[in-house]
Amino acid sequence: MNPVESYKEECRNRVEAQGKNETVLAAAKAFTEATIRSGYSYNFSWMGRPIIQYPQDMIAMQEIIWDIKPDLIIETGIAHGGSLIYYASILELIGKGEVLGIDIDIREHNRIEIEKHPMYKRIKMIQGSAISENVIEAIKPHTAGKKVVMVCLDSNHTHAHVLKELELYSSFVTPGSYLVAFDTVVEDLPADLYADRSWSVGDNPKTAVREFLASNSDFVISSEIDDKLLVSVAPGGYLKRVK
Repeated sequence: MNPVESYKEECRNRVEAQGKNETVLAAAKAFTEATIRSGYSYNFSWMGRPIIQYPQDMIAMQEIIWDIKPDLIIETGIAHGGSLIYYASILELIGKGEVLGIDIDIREHNRIEIEKHPMYKRIKMIQGSAISENVIEAIKPHTAGKKVVMVCLDSNHTHAHVLKELELYSSFVTPGSYLVAFDTVVEDLPADLYADRSWSVGDNPKTAVREFLASNSDFVISSEIDDKLLVSVAPGGYLKRVK
């Protein structure tokens, strides 16, 4: 085995072992709960725009995007636009692809900042409910002719909404690509963390993913990503389309 492949094999073995290490898993869970309570994910930006993500998930997304080199990344939930710009910047390095953001309310001050950003040249946005028929129809022309399409779900985190998103957006994802449901971590943390939200334990993206996968064999959970990250807001939410 050549040195490059040998190093990759070492990484695979280390990640697999890490995912079974109870001490490390317990430490990761404690860190995740403590930092969600402190608002840790709100502390970061990418190329000047707030990106409400954990750095660990950002690295995972970068690895996926570089690996599959998508022609289109669809993301539901725009907020400040940091994720759109992050994905667009990686596509810029690859030299192809565009990002399509969907949000029920693209706030004007955020729209202005996104539209004047250098990476906006690879970004398009649609305002409306991610699960509305009008929005789904508006997305379809953007997917036409695209060989590799990836989807990220990060809008309303209730079970019903995410399940509907999974059902609607899974058809856009091409074989070998990914459908990522963020904030599945809600299911694994104390309910009091979400007292001011409409989602909580038993009603969240992870419960929606479970129901979706129970009747859809085209997707599988990429457990190796979970084992690698340990700290993530999307455990069990990185879904790979295998057929």
